[in-house]
Amino acid sequence: MAMDWTPAGWRQKPAEQMPVYEDPEAVTAAEATLSRYPPLVFAGEARSLRAALGKVAAGEAFLVQGGDCAESFAEFHPDKIRDTFRVLLQMAVVLTFGAAMPVVKVGRMAGQFAKPRSAPMEQIGDVELPSYRGDIINGFEFDAETRRPDPQRLLQAYNQAAATLNLLRAFAQGGYADLHQVHRWTLGFVARSRQGERYEDLASRIDETLQFMAACGITAATTPQIRETEVYTSHEALLLPYEEALTRVDSTSGDWYDVSAHMLWIGDRTRQIDGAHVEFLRGVRNPIGIKCGPSLSADDLMRLIDILSPDNEPGRLTLISRMGAGKVDPHLPPLMARVKAEGRSVVWSCDPMHGNTVKSSTGFKTRPFDRILAEVREFFAVAHAEGVHPGGVHFELTGEDVTECTGGAQQITDEALSSRYHTACDPRLNANQALELAFLIAEKLKEERLESDRARRSAAAAE
Repeated sequence: MAMDWTPAGWRQKPAEQMPVYEDPEAVTAAEATLSRYPPLVFAGEARSLRAALGKVAAGEAFLVQGGDCAESFAEFHPDKIRDTFRVLLQMAVVLTFGAAMPVVKVGRMAGQFAKPRSAPMEQIGDVELPSYRGDIINGFEFDAETRRPDPQRLLQAYNQAAATLNLLRAFAQGGYADLHQVHRWTLGFVARSRQGERYEDLASRIDETLQFMAACGITAATTPQIRETEVYTSHEALLLPYEEALTRVDSTSGDWYDVSAHMLWIGDRTRQIDGAHVEFLRGVRNPIGIKCGPSLSADDLMRLIDILSPDNEPGRLTLISRMGAGKVDPHLPPLMARVKAEGRSVVWSCDPMHGNTVKSSTGFKTRPFDRILAEVREFFAVAHAEGVHPGGVHFELTGEDVTECTGGAQQITDEALSSRYHTACDPRLNANQALELAFLIAEKLKEERLESDRARRSAAAAE
C-alpha cells in the first residue's frame, strides 16, 4: 500500500496522547520482547474482515461493534468475556432479523487497554499526578507509583489479549454460538426484563425456523454457519510503541499487518493529517476506522481518506460518526454528501456514546439512554436523506448488570448510578440497555428495508 512506509516512520511525526516514560531503555526492552511474541491475529483473518466490511459498504450487511470502554487487568475474568460475547450474539440475532442481512460482529476486546485523556495531568486537592491512560500504561488508583507509566504493562496487556482471544475463538467455533443455543444466551437479569421477553419470543421464532430448515435437510451438520460464527477484535491504535512492536510482514502477500487486532481505529483526538497515528495506520493493511466528531471538516475527511485508502478498496475504511445528540444534523450531512459525491467506498457507522457524556447530579459521569437513542435516530435519518447505507453501530457495553448509563426501560436514575458503577473510565450500557437498543435499531432497519423494497417494486412497475 505505501512503498515509502516503515513501521517506525511514525516516530518522525508529532504524536498526541502518548505517555512519558521515565526509563526509555526499559521501553525499548519491552518493545523488543513484544516484537518476538507470536501474532495475536492473522493477516488472513484481517482480510476476511475487510471482505465482510466491503459487503457492509455495499449495503449488503450491517456492522455491530461493541465492548468495554477500557479493558482492566484487575477485573479480567472469563465470565466477563463470555457475558460480553453473548450480548454481541444477542444483538446480532436481533439485528439480523430486522435487517434481513448478515451482521458483522467486531468486539472492543482483546486490546482496548489505552484511553485518550482531555488533560495529561489530574489534580485532587493539592496533589497533581499523571492522568490515568488505561491499564496498558498506568494504574487507576490515585497515587504516584500507580500513576507512573510502566513499560512492563505492555507485556501484561499482550498476555491478557492472547487469553481473551483464545476464549473468544473457543466460544465462536466450539458450539456456544450455535443458533440452537439461542435461548441459553440470555443473561439472568435480562431474562427478568421486558427485553428478555421480547428476545425469548424472537428465540422461539428462530427455533421454529431451524426445525423447518432441518426438515428440509439443512442442519448444523451440513451448514457450519448454524453452529459457529465469526467474531473479530478491534481497539483504538493509541499506544504506538505497542502497535509497532506487533506489526509484521504477511508471508503470503508481503504486506504489513498490525497483528494486535483485526481492526484498528484512529480517535477524534489523534486524527491529525500530519500526525503519528495517521502515519502509522496508512501503512498497515488491516481494516481501519476513523472517529468523526463535530470538528472534522469535509476537506480534512477527504484528505484522511486519500491517505488511508488511496486505492478506495471496499472494507478498508469505516467512518464512525460521534457527534452527540442534536449535533448530527448540522455536521454529518456535509461529510456523507462529500464522500458519496467523490465515489469513495466506506462503511458509515454511528458511535452514540462519546458525544453524549454528561456529569450527573450525583457527580458520576454518565450517558443518558435517551440521548444515545436520539443520536442513533438522527444518524439513520441523515443517512436516509443522503441516500447512504447506515452501515453500523459502535457501543461501549458490558454483559454485567451495571448502572452507569441512566434511563432505558430499567429507568436507571442519577441516584441509582452509585449502586453498580464499576467502570474505571467511561460509562457503559449494560446488557439490558444494549438489547433494548438492538430492538429499536432493528425496527429502523426493517423500515429502511421495507421502504427500499417498495421503491424497487414501484420502479419495476414504471418500466
